[in-house]
Amino acid sequence: MSRRASRQRAATLSALACLLAVTAAAPGEPSGVDRPAKKQQGSLLDAVPKSKVLRVCTTGDYRPFTYKDPKDGSYSGIDIDMARDLAKSLDAKARFVDTTWANLTKDLAGGKCEIGVGGVSITLARARQVYFSEPTREDGKTPIVRCADKDKYQTLKDIDQAGTTVVVNPGGTNEQFARANIKHATIKVHPDNTTIFDEIVAGRADVMMTDASETLYQAKLHPELCSVHPDKPFTFAEKAYATPRGDRDFQEYVTQFAHLATHDGTYAKYEAKWMS
Repeated sequence: MSRRASRQRAATLSALACLLAVTAAAPGEPSGVDRPAKKQQGSLLDAVPKSKVLRVCTTGDYRPFTYKDPKDGSYSGIDIDMARDLAKSLDAKARFVDTTWANLTKDLAGGKCEIGVGGVSITLARARQVYFSEPTREDGKTPIVRCADKDKYQTLKDIDQAGTTVVVNPGGTNEQFARANIKHATIKVHPDNTTIFDEIVAGRADVMMTDASETLYQAKLHPELCSVHPDKPFTFAEKAYATPRGDRDFQEYVTQFAHLATHDGTYAKYEAKWMS
């Protein structure tokens, strides 16, 4: 090996030795300790007041909680009033965003809106995709039928008979419940939840199983229809507001908002306004 090559090799080894020394002196990560997760970006609790807008995903087809007037596009209902109050508490205005029951959690998780409202039931499947606030009320699935048939359809066994037609709206817990429990009766999917009860009135369907709160409201709109044992529904469920998974600060704020509203008379005021 030439003297020149020998000097180059010595210089290279010396540089490597210095690099190893610096690396060894740097503070290391303790063995067995996971690296901390990347810091979460700012919470909606800060972003909404800055933007002055709270985007609210809602189906607009589930009275008394949410309804979109087809004539002028305006929204109304218990949870619409609550969403406006929530926005106001954040120095913002509510902007309502159309969604469907099948896409509600996807739209929320995908950033189309900051909150989902409108008689949304807490389910484990939904809880895997979004956070939920403290519940605003209890509810459960119960039948609504023509009043002449009220005694005929008291139990699931009564309903699940050949010759009976059960009508459902697509994509939500009503359809899930019907498909899980109806094996002999005919299940008919009606795409418009705002006109679905007309199917029973007209005799094109016999039963719909939905939340007791909706059956009571629709029975007032349609005198021909009666809610069947709404005080003893087939299932137990709770209504709440859905927020993006991962933003705990915003979820806790919405929970506190719901807690106060359900205890200071605010929610009861809106409920009386729309249910009476």
